[in-house]
Amino acid sequence: MGKLDGKVALITGGNSGIGLAAARLFVSEGAKVVITGRNAGTLEAAVRELGNESALAVQADAADPDSSAKAVAAAVERFGRLDIVYANAGISGSTPLGSTELSAFEEVLRVNVTGVFFTVQAALPYLQHGASVILTGSVLAGAGRPGGSAYAASKGAISSMTKVLAAELSPKGIRVNNVVPGATRTPIWGQSTPEGWAQLEAGMSRSIPLNRLGEPEEIAKVALFLASDDSSFIQGADISADGGAGAAPLGAPIYRQA
Repeated sequence: MGKLDGKVALITGGNSGIGLAAARLFVSEGAKVVITGRNAGTLEAAVRELGNESALAVQADAADPDSSAKAVAAAVERFGRLDIVYANAGISGSTPLGSTELSAFEEVLRVNVTGVFFTVQAALPYLQHGASVILTGSVLAGAGRPGGSAYAASKGAISSMTKVLAAELSPKGIRVNNVVPGATRTPIWGQSTPEGWAQLEAGMSRSIPLNRLGEPEEIAKVALFLASDDSSFIQGADISADGGAGAAPLGAPIYRQA
């Protein structure tokens, strides 16, 4: 038996990176999945990989509450229920102080904060006792990365929102937790060649105690834990999967003596 047998999951941003890795893992553990994303081509490719019996793709904009409602309705219409919401969709963006347009700053917050809230709100009428809501934070919420004010603020907001939603939904027996990835091999970095990835990893790994980037599948396994009954007494938690970058930054290679 799989850990998610008989369950239905909505995964926003499920057409690439961590979201797609989670969709693969959830399906392998017995779930039906509804994935959303902006790109119709990658959504179609993902469903072909996952299988039409197990997956449904809905083209949706994570920043649009109407799109969230459409995705939730499609999940319930196709599979008859909704047990797991993995509000994973998010965008990055450079917002340096002194040269950032209002529209650029607001777009990051609209997708990463407002979109997440309204995804959960759209799903709420269909979530029953025992359901799991999973949000996606980032180690960058507390890392002070220059030029990343909007992104850091958005992910700090996700951590705060996790606690509020957990408090609101505890009486319904619905759990809300936050996966906090560190640097992970996903398309968000914009790398398309082995040379580019090697250069990025060589630089980034120096600040990660485990001396490497994470793999999407490693983050997906944390999401699976939170989606399953294995985490039945975990509520309102931030669970880091960052190779120690947040908890033990001084253990990173850059600080080690030869």
